[in-house]
Parts: sequence; structure tokens; C-alpha cells
Amino acid sequence: MDPEVERQQKEVCKRFGAVWSPLSSDMKVGIAENVRTGLLPVNGLRHPARAGTTGWYIWAGEKLSTDPSFFKPLHVEHVEEWCRIALKYLGLPPGWRFLVSRGYEDVWYDPAILTEPDADQTQSQ
Repeated sequence: MDPEVERQQKEVCKRFGAVWSPLSSDMKVGIAENVRTGLLPVNGLRHPARAGTTGWYIWAGEKLSTDPSFFKPLHVEHVEEWCRIALKYLGLPPGWRFLVSRGYEDVWYDPAILTEPDADQTQSQ
């Protein structure tokens, strides 16, 4: 990881009282293609990591699409090419969110991200 990006991630975590959770460049994020268009704001939220994924989902715009093909898998090492503005937030641990635009930044912990329906309940319905 670029030392400057690492420094920025640690600074964001410190500023918001979060523990820095670095990512491996071979892991994947879910990212919407609309981030490449320059559309703002840029949003991100981090679920717990699973099977080679970071748990991060990143998209642009006011609304989150429900289309199952909205998010594409992308290795962490390519996030800079797609959405440089998101890089400094990707050290935040699971349960955290961000929303950034020109001159605006909102970063918060959202415990609802970490709660998932009980697998037994969803299978029986």
C-alpha cells in the first residue's frame, strides 16, 4: 500500500475514533461503475469481510440501487483508478460508513451493518 494512503487512512480512523483495519491489495471491494463518472456524492459502507472480500461497497449518487448487478468485484489495488476519493476511508473497520462530496465529509459508525438475519429464520421462510 502507498505510504501516503496508509497515513491518510490512519488519520481518518484516529479522527473518528475507529481502529485502523488495513486491506490486502488482493482482496476485493464491491464497487458501482457509476463512481467512474465523477457523480457525487461517493458513498461507502463496510460489512464484515468474507471469502476474499473486504466487506466494502462503494457507489456514487443519492440512491443505492437494488439491481443485483449494480456492484462489480474489484481488487483493492484498482480502487485508486476507479474512485481515488474513497481510498482514505477504506481503513475503517466493519460497521463504518462514509459519504463525501465537494467540501463535504460524513463518516459514522452504523451498527445495523453488522446485524444480519438469523440464517435459520431466513431458510425457514
